[in-house]
Amino acid sequence: MKILALGAHPDDIEIFMFGTMAAYAALGAELTFAIATDGAKGGKGDPAALARLRREEAAAAAGLLGIEPRFLDFPDGALIADAAFISVLKTLIGEVKPDLAITHAPYDYHGDHRALSDGVRIAASFALPVLHADTLGGTGFSPTHYVEISHHWDIKAKAIRAHRSQGPEHYVHRARLQNEFRAGQCNGASGALAEAFRFEPTFPFADIRALLPPAPPVRPVTASTGRVD
Repeated sequence: MKILALGAHPDDIEIFMFGTMAAYAALGAELTFAIATDGAKGGKGDPAALARLRREEAAAAAGLLGIEPRFLDFPDGALIADAAFISVLKTLIGEVKPDLAITHAPYDYHGDHRALSDGVRIAASFALPVLHADTLGGTGFSPTHYVEISHHWDIKAKAIRAHRSQGPEHYVHRARLQNEFRAGQCNGASGALAEAFRFEPTFPFADIRALLPPAPPVRPVTASTGRVD
């Protein structure tokens, strides 16, 4: 199986979907990471120097799974789903030939995230299904699928921490809270972690369950034995 993960900025794949990528890697899937912008606005100081640093950080994070990320190098903060960007995405899809693309939700908080989501949807067309990752804080997001990442949390946290320029502990904390909540949302056991996704069926792709790592196990719900007077 071939999976294409696309993030708008150098740390987005790590925050929103790295646990799932680790689960895919454990299953033997062939993974490709693509980063749309240069990340030059993700901090203070010289933008060119920051872009170089963030490129190194992204490479270190992806390297944890043995991946060399692809950098599309569009300007940070100015991404739009225009013909030039969609053409680059179509070329990437044609080269990788993935079975599934995973990227941001179309209504996520950052304009670059939304533009990437729109661009991927248009570029994918009839070629492959597109799965949307959780939004920041889960705001406005209604999951349709969950992936168990309890056994992959440590490498996810390490990948986020590879982005030293971004104050990563904040994102490690937020990601864990969100992954704990998503596991609880599907009745996961205490301490379980899950990443959430949303799939909108679009012809000819109606069901992608066979393309996903295992979901958290279904656990029985035990009725309370306490007496209510």
